[in-house]
Amino acid sequence: MIDLYYWPTPNGWKVSLMLEECGLDYRLKPVNIGKGEQFEPAFLRISPNNRMPAIVDHDPDGEYAGQGSVPVFESAAILLYLAEKTGRLMPTDPMGRKETMEWLFWQMANLGPMAGQLSHFVNYAPGGNEYAHERYLNEYNRCLGVLERRLEGREYILGTYSIADICAWPWVFIAKPLGQPLDDFPNVSRWRAAIKARPAVQRGVDLGKEYRRAAPPSEEERRILFGQTAATTKGGGADDRT
Repeated sequence: MIDLYYWPTPNGWKVSLMLEECGLDYRLKPVNIGKGEQFEPAFLRISPNNRMPAIVDHDPDGEYAGQGSVPVFESAAILLYLAEKTGRLMPTDPMGRKETMEWLFWQMANLGPMAGQLSHFVNYAPGGNEYAHERYLNEYNRCLGVLERRLEGREYILGTYSIADICAWPWVFIAKPLGQPLDDFPNVSRWRAAIKARPAVQRGVDLGKEYRRAAPPSEEERRILFGQTAATTKGGGADDRT
């Protein structure tokens, strides 16, 4: 059994999609980021960066067998862990593994952060941030261009469906709400639609939909989400394998 520490956001969807695609048994452990549950000491022992998603695998196998429950934080690390656990959705040949790493790192360093910052200035920041909004919209657009070129002549990022697609797709799924039409990116639009049609993806996106925000954040939620510093996030402790 796997415990999934989760909230319905693009990063959370990466892991819910993967768990559904692999048919793994898991228990949902909601982490209400608007209430600050990501800063609770028990969660910090699993995810020291005080961010969801995170998992705890209570039935590890392979090289982790016999080591007790295994916590994993950071969405790309979780995808890799689950791909290796199940032997699914990741190439096993050296070149395929290399390309998997390249596109996972690309998403974590480029598409995800640029889309996340754009989302902040679209959905949360007060007015008067035109420069920042344009900066991140342009970078998001640039990343979509990178993905568009990669998908030329390919059905998926690595040719076949993989964790590279699962990692990138949630941040493209929300392109329209971020103010970025996909009209100029036909390969990306086709790829987005193909993945959206997968039953496991639909289940993963629907997970915890009752928790989705229905109104703008309150000032208290805004403070919790965006007002943290090192001084306000103290907590956690030793590695927790329970």
